[in-house]
Amino acid sequence: MIIIDVKDDESIDRALKRYKRKHRDVRIVKELRARQHYTKKSVERREQMLNAEYRKQKFGTN
Repeated sequence: MIIIDVKDDESIDRALKRYKRKHRDVRIVKELRARQHYTKKSVERREQMLNAEYRKQKFGTN
């Protein structure tokens, strides 16, 4: 569970922003989606390799 302590002089908007950042960093939603179905290790590895190749082509130096 994510716990956010709101300080006395802190606005609720700032605390909400800290909560969202911490929630994103913990990657709870991504883990829940990944657990909905099983993917073989070979399929995960292939997806990682394809993603790396795509990123290299798109953002890498030529």
